[in-house]
Amino acid sequence: MFADRARIILRSGKGGDGHVSFRRELYVPDGGPDGGDGGRGGDIIFEVDEGLNTLIDFRHRRKFSAKDGQPGGKRRCHGADGADLVLRVPPGTVIKEAQSGQVIADMSGDNKRQVILKGGRGGNGNMHYATSTMQAPKYAQPGQEARELEVFLELKMIADVGLIGFPNVGKSTFLSRVTNANPKIANYHFTTLSPNLGVVDLEGGGFVLADIPGLIEGAAQGAGLGHEFLRHIERTKVMIHIVDAASVEGRDPVEDIRKINRELRAYDESLAARPQVIAANKMDAVVHGEDPVKRLREAFEPEGIRIFPISAVSGEGVKELLYYVKELLSQLPEETLVFAQEYNPEEHFGGETLPFTVSKSEEEEGTYLIEGPRIEKMLGYTNLESEKGFQFFQKFLKDNGILDELEALGIQEGDTVKLYGLQFEYYK
Repeated sequence: MFADRARIILRSGKGGDGHVSFRRELYVPDGGPDGGDGGRGGDIIFEVDEGLNTLIDFRHRRKFSAKDGQPGGKRRCHGADGADLVLRVPPGTVIKEAQSGQVIADMSGDNKRQVILKGGRGGNGNMHYATSTMQAPKYAQPGQEARELEVFLELKMIADVGLIGFPNVGKSTFLSRVTNANPKIANYHFTTLSPNLGVVDLEGGGFVLADIPGLIEGAAQGAGLGHEFLRHIERTKVMIHIVDAASVEGRDPVEDIRKINRELRAYDESLAARPQVIAANKMDAVVHGEDPVKRLREAFEPEGIRIFPISAVSGEGVKELLYYVKELLSQLPEETLVFAQEYNPEEHFGGETLPFTVSKSEEEEGTYLIEGPRIEKMLGYTNLESEKGFQFFQKFLKDNGILDELEALGIQEGDTVKLYGLQFEYYK
């Protein structure tokens, strides 16, 4: 089953908490602090798998989590790092932030592996806080919290050449003739419901060809299969525009080309500007005496577009078309279109910034409330009864911008600060 879109939730691993302990051995009555550091939380990593061509693995599972780091231990034991989670995707997958639609990463070109969401940093054990004046610190640092991010995965196929045209003009028949692909072929509209890729082998090199399901008028606004598959020609360098030259269904091939080009322009202006070649297909079915190719040449050769009369069934004219496309590709830059990053999760989560909320109490005047999971943990790891422990906690609040936030809310000396059952008077 083919799937080219998925919406999933990523959760990196939480950092392990630092440990509070003291060396206790025979003949070492006053051993110093030996609490070890917590382990790093696992990262979420995306990796390209050349053997994949669908996002179906992400349709049946919605949440993906890396492992948490383990807490530190006594005797300076470092907690184990959490295992990274590697998610394998097909080449051409674009990862976007779900709410804004901004690009986080494009798994194309040289980008084969990228960390999308970093795991939390492990907390320091109390062995780090020993000083000449504080030889027995009874506090440690909690690990950084896990990060969670909802992302939208979108597969934009990587092909050199795209086949475009109205339904039932012979695109799949053409693909099956010139490549080893086996698309579904039948004499009705929208036989092709998912893109097909094939490799054209020619003397001296070849190219990758994508058969895109038939477009209809209004496709750029989502009519028919619309946006479902227009994305798959965004990376193509050349387009082969296949038309029914015999007008088997009574369509005008000249008008068909103009309509499709209007849809390309409406979807993305750059698509309409890319090199096109017109394949006047079904020449074997043209009524004797008619010359549809002449009309096509009069309409489009002044625009620099070559017309090739072909029959995808018999193979007539196909080889000449393919070698012309190969020559056209050789004149274009080789690099694949890669979408630039618009959203950086590290900037969004603020690197090492502590998640917290500071608010003014609505019930008690001159009272401010502080909340945050790591703040609560830090309270549990800190001995506030000792002067050094209290100073350490004050520094923790200052370093993480919490005191600045209180001042921004207008706190005055003598006001009350409450956090998790404790309250303090505020003084600079």
